[in-house]
Amino acid sequence: MSGSVDHGEGRRGTMGRMGALVTSVMDLHVRIALQEADREKRRLLSGALLLSGGLVLLLLALIAAEVALLLWLPGAFGWTWIQSALALAALNLALAGLFLRIGGQLTKGPYLPQTTAGITKTTRTLLGR
Repeated sequence: MSGSVDHGEGRRGTMGRMGALVTSVMDLHVRIALQEADREKRRLLSGALLLSGGLVLLLLALIAAEVALLLWLPGAFGWTWIQSALALAALNLALAGLFLRIGGQLTKGPYLPQTTAGITKTTRTLLGR
């Protein structure tokens, strides 16, 4: 029986190598995923900064348009400055109400449990609870 070979030892070696290979591939996958997440984080941060800058410029343009309208109204309709300012404030309130109504309708709806949990957690964190 000197020619008999223990196949169990060979299988364990092969399984060990396969396990090491799978572990190595998973480590590589995790490293790549972390690198991608870091790149995405930088991309999202850059995008948020650019959006913030754009919103500030949009706000400045809206203020300039309001001032121009406030200067134009008295000459066009013969209104006093107070009447012009009140008309502009009423227009702003009406538009704000419309936007809030539409925005409220758009944000209603069924949320996934994970979304609800995330919103609750974020709200609690922001409020310090």
